[in-house]
Amino acid sequence: MATIPSLPSRDDVLRMARNTTDITGQLLDTAGNITRIALNTFDPRDGSGGEVLRVLRETTAELAEASASPEAQEAFYRIVDTLMRLGTSGAPLATHPVSEPAQALLTALGDSLMPVLDAVEPAVEEFAAALGDLVEATSPLLPATAGVAAGALLALTPILRTAAEVLRDSTPELRRIADALTAALAPLMPLQVALAERAAAAGAGVVRTTLSPLADLTEAAAATAKAARPVFVAGEELLVSGLEHLQPLLLTTASRTGRLARAAAVRVSAAVSPTAEPGVVVAVAPV
Repeated sequence: MATIPSLPSRDDVLRMARNTTDITGQLLDTAGNITRIALNTFDPRDGSGGEVLRVLRETTAELAEASASPEAQEAFYRIVDTLMRLGTSGAPLATHPVSEPAQALLTALGDSLMPVLDAVEPAVEEFAAALGDLVEATSPLLPATAGVAAGALLALTPILRTAAEVLRDSTPELRRIADALTAALAPLMPLQVALAERAAAAGAGVVRTTLSPLADLTEAAAATAKAARPVFVAGEELLVSGLEHLQPLLLTTASRTGRLARAAAVRVSAAVSPTAEPGVVVAVAPV
């Protein structure tokens, strides 16, 4: 049986009333400051108000002059025409019968995905944090990657322009291809629909038949995995301990390889670009 909460004491009531009064006073002071700032800004007796009004008047005049140019009028006309075309072509989709199944599908997906999203939210947060750390760690490579991407885009631009020109010049051939494909595939669509219905019915039967054995198999696999969990843990511990033992050897090998590579690089540089003073030999010995 739920317990009845105790009533607040006199001190609690006084403290809540005092806090409410303080907050109300702060809100009133803030509103007064905002009102005072607005009055001081637009007061005609002060220089700031006239300056603000003058700047607003000049800005409005410049905007009106800029919008009255033929170029601006043409741009406005094109924007309005584009919006009208989008509205005309997209308005029938809202009332089309096809939109009703789409809306039902979206509603069902939303209702079904909410528990999934709630369940994966911690994993997504951890993944986002790890991805942020990875991006921060690889930030020195980002300029080089951006340069490579820019070079690749510049190299692809002539190819895309050539392809666009070829396709633009081949518009009649493309229309002939589209008409031929439409004429060839149109008689097959009813047959495909009938086959799809038969396949859906057969697939539903197969799913109904295999769900029960699949559930039994899943339960058995879960029981087996639960029983073999100590073996998996022991294998993971063995793998981790092996990696820990191999880590010093790998570090030593990498260090020696790096020193040898640096020494070889210095010798190659000295051979390719000899120094100006004869008789000077550059050599680096491994430490």
